[in-house]
Amino acid sequence: MATAAATSASEPEAESKAGPKADGEEDEVKAARTRRKVLSRAVAAATYKTVGPGWDQQEEGVSESDGDEYAMASSAESSPGEYEWEYDEEEEKNQLEIERLEEQLSINVYDYNCHVDLIRLLRLEGELTKVRMARQKMSEIFPLTEELWLEWLHDEISMAQDGLDREHVYDLFEKAVKDYICPNIWLEYGQYSVGGIGQKGGLEKVRSVFERALSSVGLHMTKGLALWEAYREFESAIVEAARPVAGFLSPFDREQTFDSQLEKVHSLFRRQLAIPLYDMEATFAEYEEWSEDPVPESVIQNYNKALQQLEKYKPYEEALLQAEAPRLSEYQAYIDFEMKIGDPARIQLIFERALVENCLVPDLWIRYSQYLDRQLKVKDLVLSVHNRAVRNCPWTVALWSRYLLAMERHGVDHQVISDSSKELEELRAAFTRALEYLKQEVEERFNESGDPSCVIMQNWARIEARLCNNMQKARELWDSIMTRGNAKYANMWLEYYNLERAHGDTQHCRKALHRAVQCTSDYPEHVCEVLLTMERTEGSLEDWDTAVQKTETRLARVNEQRMKAAEKEAALVQQEEEKAEQRKRARAEKKALKKKKKTRGPEKRGADEDDEKEWGDDEEEQPSKRRRVENSIPEAGETQNVEVAAGPAGKCATVDVEPPSKQKEKAASLKRDMPKVLHDSSKDSITVFVSNLPYSMQEPDVKLRPLFEACGEVVQIRPIFSNRGDFRGYCYVEFKEEKSALQALEMDRKSVEGRPMFVSPCVDKSKNPDFKVFRYSTSLEKHKLFISGLPFSCTKEELEEICKAHGTVKDLRLVTNRAGKPKGLAYVEYENESQASQAVMKMDGMTIKENVIKVAISNPPQRKVPEKPETRKAPGGPMLLPQTYGARGKGRTQLSLLPRALQRPSAAAPQAENGPAAAPAVAASAATEAPKMSNADFAKLFLRK
Repeated sequence: MATAAATSASEPEAESKAGPKADGEEDEVKAARTRRKVLSRAVAAATYKTVGPGWDQQEEGVSESDGDEYAMASSAESSPGEYEWEYDEEEEKNQLEIERLEEQLSINVYDYNCHVDLIRLLRLEGELTKVRMARQKMSEIFPLTEELWLEWLHDEISMAQDGLDREHVYDLFEKAVKDYICPNIWLEYGQYSVGGIGQKGGLEKVRSVFERALSSVGLHMTKGLALWEAYREFESAIVEAARPVAGFLSPFDREQTFDSQLEKVHSLFRRQLAIPLYDMEATFAEYEEWSEDPVPESVIQNYNKALQQLEKYKPYEEALLQAEAPRLSEYQAYIDFEMKIGDPARIQLIFERALVENCLVPDLWIRYSQYLDRQLKVKDLVLSVHNRAVRNCPWTVALWSRYLLAMERHGVDHQVISDSSKELEELRAAFTRALEYLKQEVEERFNESGDPSCVIMQNWARIEARLCNNMQKARELWDSIMTRGNAKYANMWLEYYNLERAHGDTQHCRKALHRAVQCTSDYPEHVCEVLLTMERTEGSLEDWDTAVQKTETRLARVNEQRMKAAEKEAALVQQEEEKAEQRKRARAEKKALKKKKKTRGPEKRGADEDDEKEWGDDEEEQPSKRRRVENSIPEAGETQNVEVAAGPAGKCATVDVEPPSKQKEKAASLKRDMPKVLHDSSKDSITVFVSNLPYSMQEPDVKLRPLFEACGEVVQIRPIFSNRGDFRGYCYVEFKEEKSALQALEMDRKSVEGRPMFVSPCVDKSKNPDFKVFRYSTSLEKHKLFISGLPFSCTKEELEEICKAHGTVKDLRLVTNRAGKPKGLAYVEYENESQASQAVMKMDGMTIKENVIKVAISNPPQRKVPEKPETRKAPGGPMLLPQTYGARGKGRTQLSLLPRALQRPSAAAPQAENGPAAAPAVAASAATEAPKMSNADFAKLFLRK
């Protein structure tokens, strides 16, 4: 077994292996070493007193001096440096500031920063009594942070003189460990209790403190190691102090004292090695060196199991160490992991660790209290957490309501408000202020009621009636409620009636129901039934007759009003039907007129051709004719000479052009030669529709087949071509199995030759007009962000690296146009809502490559489908052609360049496939209204000066 010298010699080495020091600095290490030396000497003195034969007053004095030495060490560690005081201006300035802060707190006692500043100045001035009172007042209102508690405890320890002062310090420690779980405070508590080991029950006090500390923060993977080591060193010091005396003891006394103490150290080693903590390897090596016997196999198995658990927890602990406070998203991920495992002690610890840095986040308190309410259900623990929650976030209504429900659930005594209490007057004043606020700040500013159902006034009336027995005030409140437009609702009158039934008298109930019968307009039958029921059971015959007369008269009037409303509604419906029939007849007449014009189209077109031949020498070539010349391929023996303007010199070149009849024949033959792509609708389930492909793609079926064969066996790829043989950018892909088609849908938006390929289900839209393929949600998604203003050069990898710093990114999508070019927009999906909220706060307004981006929760606006403009008819004139507008409607600069005299309907002449549009024909009925004009006439109109 290792000797005391070996133990003390190995202390620096053990300290150097104490695991990752998240908050450790060199000063803390030096202070810890000083406390350990004091601890060992104090324990040695106490052990000699317990088991040694020659304990005297001199040795007892050593223990007390050691306690004082610990107090001096603690004070030296935490007391502020020596200040150079200036007893003139500086002191006067501090006194004025103290007076100002005290006055501010007398006005608003909930000013947290004011409390902190006052304590700091009082401590600086050396006002010990005042600073103690200031700290006491602040601790009654707010939970104190670890730094404030340690500062207070160190000041009190330095001033402790006797046993009463030590008890006062113990009380402060008990209050400190209840606000938050702080390993440093527990460590200070355990080490301070060692100073009182010489007093009565001191040894049991130390062990009790350390055991409570281990149950509270012993599972803390980064800071729990210090508590385990301090407890082990305490017990080991007792063993080493008792070792010289053990040889003089009888076997029975040795077993009762020395051997039992030795077993305590073994037990601490075994308990610690069964828990996943940082630097477990060093602890295991220390146990092997300290123990005389080999380490038991069961201990080794527990140790290996703890090491495996440590590897699972390390990613979450390292994420906490690398992140900056308050690390809410990292703690949320850690909590989710612990909730899946389901260990209550570890879940409670991770919640407490998260709340130390996020004590002002109500959602975290709600989640913690909800877990305790549903899972652990331990009264003291549940109520303690609820109490701490409302102390940290007193402005959150949900926390208060949960606290009240928890107290009700665990049977806490109720406190009844009496009429003479001061709290009642404050409650009435609060109700009055709420109503004044709603009237001034809501109704007058926004011209609408902030409480249309008068819920606040209803609650006030219930309190006055039930708790204060003040029905007069309750009736006044209900009169005010009815005058605010609620008298027409039956449920409001029945609510008032029920209150009168419970706390009023029959006369007021009758009066309320009679008023309800006269005023109610939504459900008068229900109110009448309630009145008759009450008079039947409690009223006299005269009251019954009066009620029957009033209800019959009222119901007759209501039925008459309803009949008139029904007749009016029927008249409106009939008018709508007549209008619909008129619109139907008008559409039929328009359709017949169009059909008639189609039959007269060829005659009109022949007349126009004659006019064009007559004026052909003077007019310029039309764009449609130019296209026809360029795309035509003349055949031998069938040509026609046409003059075309050829350049600025004014010379004309003669081009041989096929006659229109020959062009039509060739277009028809070309259309016949093109293979028609037929689609079998019965194979929609195994077919996908691929679009937005490059028009320049050569042999699309050959290039797309390897791409889609990765999803399954491809039966056929059917690309769509135009009449000229050009690829139109879409095709059908038929698979052998349905699962292959479903897997192919995942290839939507995949880049093919620089363009995003659209892959959608094959659906006949003529049979399913409402079918729309859009794979992304168009509603509010709280876990997804919308980012705008991105530079076009920003890549997906660059943006993902920026977003990963604020949470777990599940998906990221850069928005592009049909050509695959970025639009500066992106959607980022996080794991949960809290991560998305944190990312919005941290990323909104961020600069990326000299671009300031905007970040918001994804909530796309509803798309407005443009209405189809109907064919309109000018008054007294001919039918106007329907105008086709774009997606944005008719722009301000989209002016009509056609003279009004020429805006006449034309017959829909048949048009050759891929050929030029036929010349507009003039209706025969309009020939008498205006002289017939050809294209040459129209050209002369523009050239006329």
